[in-house]
Amino acid sequence: MLKLRKRIGDAWLRFFGWEVEGGPPPVPKAVVVAAPHTSNWDFPFTIAIAWSLEVEINWLGKHTLFRKPFGTIMRAMGGIPVDRRGSHNLVEDVAKKLKAADRLLVLVAPEGTRSTTGRWKTGFYTIAVEAEVPIVLGYLDYARKRGGLGDILEPKGELSKDAEAFRAFYKDVKGYRPEKFTEVRFSDEAIDKIARQPRA
Repeated sequence: MLKLRKRIGDAWLRFFGWEVEGGPPPVPKAVVVAAPHTSNWDFPFTIAIAWSLEVEINWLGKHTLFRKPFGTIMRAMGGIPVDRRGSHNLVEDVAKKLKAADRLLVLVAPEGTRSTTGRWKTGFYTIAVEAEVPIVLGYLDYARKRGGLGDILEPKGELSKDAEAFRAFYKDVKGYRPEKFTEVRFSDEAIDKIARQPRA
């Protein structure tokens, strides 16, 4: 199955003139940042790059994407349905799954939407801190037609400091619609909340 996926991923990227940079992450489990997220095109290119690298990636998607007849396909592609109307603690649930797994890469888009929102959401960072796993910086650079899995960051709960690393990495990465890329910044409340999280 992985070899078939690789052929499909390679064919997709070749058709659009894209290239993959780097290789699979050298860690068995992590939170993988998906950025920039400015277009519906991000999803197929992300999947194509993962398949080209022969990397098994799980991603979080709106529960409506998993309705018939597409639910089975979405799950087979690594999708995890998320019902944002629910009261359950999604961040905690994903962190527990990561902590318990031997191998698991969970893809999260910190922007949360294809429209500019003013700041990144902190769920991806909280998951990594609670699960005690690294953060892999994934990217799609439409200007250069390049994408891949880049820097690896070990989050220590100092979000204001780590935000500088995120900003530096994505500074020159251009999304499909660059004007819709949400600046890498977090609210003071979010930074303080993460700083107060108990550490293992």
